[in-house]
Amino acid sequence: MTDTQQSSTHPLVPPTSEGDRFDWLRLLRSYRVGLSTFYRLINAHGTARSALEALPELARSAGVDRYAPCPEARIDAELKAARAAGARLICIGEAGYPVALARIDDAPPMLWSVGDPALLQRPSVALVGARNASSLGTRMARSLARELGQAGNVVTSGLARGIDTAAHLAALETGTIAVLAGGVDVIYPAENAGLAADIARCGLLLSEQPMGMAPQARHFPSRNRIISGLARAVVVVEAAARSGSLITARDALDQGREVLAVPGHPFDARAAGCNMLIRDGAVLVRGGEDVIAALPPEEAGQREAAPSVRTQSGLAQPELPQIPPAGPPPDKRSLRETAQLHQQILSRLGPSPLAEDQLIRDLKTAPGRVAPVLLDLELEGRITRQAGGLLARLR
Repeated sequence: MTDTQQSSTHPLVPPTSEGDRFDWLRLLRSYRVGLSTFYRLINAHGTARSALEALPELARSAGVDRYAPCPEARIDAELKAARAAGARLICIGEAGYPVALARIDDAPPMLWSVGDPALLQRPSVALVGARNASSLGTRMARSLARELGQAGNVVTSGLARGIDTAAHLAALETGTIAVLAGGVDVIYPAENAGLAADIARCGLLLSEQPMGMAPQARHFPSRNRIISGLARAVVVVEAAARSGSLITARDALDQGREVLAVPGHPFDARAAGCNMLIRDGAVLVRGGEDVIAALPPEEAGQREAAPSVRTQSGLAQPELPQIPPAGPPPDKRSLRETAQLHQQILSRLGPSPLAEDQLIRDLKTAPGRVAPVLLDLELEGRITRQAGGLLARLR
């Protein structure tokens, strides 16, 4: 285990072989390894294989005995299901991974895709809204999708009922991406199976979830940050005061995306969220021209070139974000220091999510000291990481 005791960091290099891709999948699917933990482990150990070898010892140091990484048979089954569905795995850092998505704080390391991956390299605008959309709302979504598509934009949405469905249908000919909350081979709602098949033929289905995963409530907020992360701007057509569409809008603001909204009648509850967004500074949308005018000039029709780095294969790949060092390894911390940090962190966390950087400010200690303790607590199942760099206490 001597190689696990180094505190140096390694550049995050995308997998260059099928074995590497297998190890990436296995690490990410391992119990209690979330996005941030995945990146920190790769950062600390250099490769997914080395991180997998170090995981049991890291878990033991966190008080978790008999920890085992994800079984290889589970990854074999996922890859077999992917082949049956015609799904392709896109890893962060590869040339096909969307640059805009790679730059968000919690970018998915891997995405399963079915359809035309070239759509990920075109400028995208997200259209989201109510599932119980009104007739006027669906008409507006169709009109916006057509106008944006004719202007060269890919329309991205979540394949839900209502606004999402209307947007996808109107953008089939010009290009549309559907980001799923479950596995890319699990269509929800079932009534959109025909639409999903059409998108697979001439658009793109996308998901970070394992093949065969049925969508659960917690998956939808995570799915939403991918929708906004792919897009140059997010347009909300109809949304209640508390809705998933507003979560997407918040994600867009956190990611530095433009947020736009279609106004509605004050007495219509389906317009309450849109009206609130406009009140708080979102761009008011009357038609596609308003959306196109709100896009920065370089994003209206041109994809910004990605910086690149040479891999062992000699191919130029998009440069990956550098992850901060994970701090000193567990055996370099005294038991008293570890116990104190455990208690301080748990006392400041509750069921309501708290930003990690805010936690570090509250603790008044270096990020390098906090990071390994957070890893301990995550492996113990005491805390969970959520989209947007948020932390919450589980027990």
